[in-house]
Parts: sequence; C-alpha cells; structure tokens
Amino acid sequence: MDYRTFHWINGVVRHHGWLGSAFNGIEIWGTVLIAIAAAALWLFARPRGDAKWKLAAASALGSGALAYVVNQAIHALWDRPRPYEAHAGVFHPHAHSTDASFPSDHASAAFGIAFAVFLFDRLAGSFFLAGAALIGVGRVIVGAHYPGDVLAGVLVGFGCAVLVVRFAGGFIGRLVRAVERLTDPVLAPLWRRRARA
Repeated sequence: MDYRTFHWINGVVRHHGWLGSAFNGIEIWGTVLIAIAAAALWLFARPRGDAKWKLAAASALGSGALAYVVNQAIHALWDRPRPYEAHAGVFHPHAHSTDASFPSDHASAAFGIAFAVFLFDRLAGSFFLAGAALIGVGRVIVGAHYPGDVLAGVLVGFGCAVLVVRFAGGFIGRLVRAVERLTDPVLAPLWRRRARA
C-alpha cells in the first residue's frame, strides 16, 4: 500500500515536472525556515513580560531537535532504503540521500516544531502545522520518502512536542529565564521605540 501510493504520486510528478521543481525549493529551505520562524517567536515576548512566546520558541526548537535524535535511534534499528534505492525507475531528480528512509527527518523535525507551537497557541500553531504539512508532502513529491515515512514523522514530531511541552516544562522555563537575562536588555529599547511610534 505504501509503495502503491508512492508509485502513483511519483507517476504524476514524472509527467508534471514543475511539481518536483516547486517542492524542491520547499525541501531545501522549508525545515530551516520553520526553525527560524520558531526562534523568531521569542521577539513577540515583551521584555520582562509574559513569557509565553519565549516558552513556545524554546519548546519548539527543543522538540524539533528531540525528534531528530529519536529518528536517529529508529534509523539504527531499521535502515529502510529510500524508494529510489528499493525500486527501479523511480523519478527523483532532486533527491539523492542514502540514509534511512523511515521516519522522515524533515517531517519529524518540522512537525515537532509545529506541534510544540500549537500547544502554546492554536492560531500560530496552525500556520506552523500548514508549513510542516507542505514539507511532509514535499518529501513524497520529490521522491525522497514513502507516505508512511512522513506519517511516522508526524507521529514522532507529535510525541516529542508533547514530551517537551508537558514533561520538560520546568527545565524549559529555567532555560528561558537564563537566556532572557541576555536578550531582554537588547530587545527592551526596540519595544520602547515601538510603543512610542
């Protein structure tokens, strides 16, 4: 079933090359941009004010990193070949990795970040989840992963987000308080200027 779905999508992309080209750009920059966007949430927190966005930023980056580490452990247990390694004739002009296919590292990290943000704010989190979904779909469109690899990445990302937000909140809170001692004095003048404008 996983390969049949992949094979059908791959056939569509083979006859509509613009799809692969468009998603190749998302694949190159998507995960980096979603991580930068998560870090940028820190800027929404007023210095010495409510720490919600700082906690969201720190939790999202921690969740994405944890998802990547969990994937490496899974890869060590099961080295599933990429679709183009396991099947002849797969169209994959933009994908050439040879590491394990299951789960997708891109999807796991992106969804780890997105679900963590969603647990703090549903509106902002929905935008992050939409971005993560684009990344996940793109991994199949460029021929780098089976759909099941991406779905597993969604589950890994979700599990890591819940773990970080619900069970590592105390540690994240202490980390945020330590880092904001450095960032608040730098950001406070910007907030004062904004208030006067």
